[in-house]
Amino acid sequence: MSVEIPNIRIRNTGPEKPDLKGEFVLYWMTSYRRTGWNFSLQRAVEKAIELDRPLVILEALRCGYKWASDRLHTFIIEGMADNAAAIRNTPAFYYPYLEPHRDDGKGLLEALAKKASIVITDYFPCFFIPRMVSAASRKIKVPLELVDSNGILPVAAADRVFSTAYSFRRFLQKNLTPFLHEMPLEDPLKELPKAVKAKIPRDIFLKWPPVGDSYLRDKQRDLSSFPIDHAVTRGLAAGGAKEAERIMKDFIASGLARYPDTRNQPEVEGTSGLSPYLHFGHISAHQVLHGIFEKESWFFDRLSPRTSGARSGWWGMSEAAEAFLDELITWRELGFNICHFRADYHMYESLPGWALETLYDHEMDERKYIYSLARFESGDTHDPLWNAAQVQLVREGRIHNYLRMLWGKKILEWSPSPKQALEIMIELNNKYALDGRDPNSYSGIFWTFGRYDRAWGPQRAIFGKIRYMSSKNTARKYGVKNYIKWYGP
Repeated sequence: MSVEIPNIRIRNTGPEKPDLKGEFVLYWMTSYRRTGWNFSLQRAVEKAIELDRPLVILEALRCGYKWASDRLHTFIIEGMADNAAAIRNTPAFYYPYLEPHRDDGKGLLEALAKKASIVITDYFPCFFIPRMVSAASRKIKVPLELVDSNGILPVAAADRVFSTAYSFRRFLQKNLTPFLHEMPLEDPLKELPKAVKAKIPRDIFLKWPPVGDSYLRDKQRDLSSFPIDHAVTRGLAAGGAKEAERIMKDFIASGLARYPDTRNQPEVEGTSGLSPYLHFGHISAHQVLHGIFEKESWFFDRLSPRTSGARSGWWGMSEAAEAFLDELITWRELGFNICHFRADYHMYESLPGWALETLYDHEMDERKYIYSLARFESGDTHDPLWNAAQVQLVREGRIHNYLRMLWGKKILEWSPSPKQALEIMIELNNKYALDGRDPNSYSGIFWTFGRYDRAWGPQRAIFGKIRYMSSKNTARKYGVKNYIKWYGP
């Protein structure tokens, strides 16, 4: 069950060996909020067995992060309820903590780490997580390991930032096969020997009381006491590993075969719906891939020896499965690639040189329409299709897959400048989208401005060489009349 080295990064400067005087192994669950198919948890179990120590799993939810809201809190707490149920009858000790006020949770991790032999946590290269882990590493005096369970390819296995999906796909086809053999365990907690659960000092419990099961399971739980944005209400989807698995199985059984034909149709539920669950770690890309393997009766001898970077043909699967895996692995992990190598992944200046140049050349072009953030946020533009996409985002926490691209292109067209357009896009996406604040969502936003794309011609006003999209062309290609009705004002 050993986790391979490419997945592990040693972060702090504590002792080289675990403290054998420690009372338990601590897994600090931050990004992979699940008990299965999780290399981080598997590594923690491995160390608990090796050191003959009980395992403590800390899953905390801060309230001071940017864009904290009822929507995001509810989704995460529903996942915590599933984790509590999954861990309850195992030898591991689950410590769920909801921070009641900003900074009330400070000191909890450090206090638990003082009792631990070693701390294992998740490596996630986006949002506030890297800063939080970096700050924690300076306070923890025992070894701290960061384990990568983000995708199929460990981010450290790539040697550079890839500028196109084609170049990254070709790299994957040349290098992914060994990692297909290193799937995480479906249920690593089963490997723990039966033992007495860890004991947490009473003073820690009193200062940072864990949340009770009844609150976690309460569908009508009251979030009004938390200092978060209550105007952003819960989204359409329910959170948690159980719901994620149900959606995955339904999609593979009945949605996968028609995925190539329906994924871009706004009036059809043609996508998997898994993006929020992948973002919050309620499901693993490995688990989804395993489900596809079973559906396709796939084995390694079907991999093509040709590594040309083609979108289809390498896996030796059906057209639908290969199209879906290109999204799940190539496009999703392309976002993790840039976040891992570039700290400025979320900044305008990180765009390709040709994109920056053409946007600069056309920054002063006349704009027929200019809208403020407030007008965009309320879906109050002249374009009914764009308004509908924004209303869906606000109401449900998602935008239809194809319309998300159009949504971004129009913000670029109707903003005073490209930089302001980027700020508006990030604000709206991260505030309302359940899958926002994620490498994959930043890929989508920056694709609007030319990242991972090529220069297009002839040049257009405002866009220059950036790819152009319009609502009229979208309506010609796909049915949108019902979509506009569903998400009307």
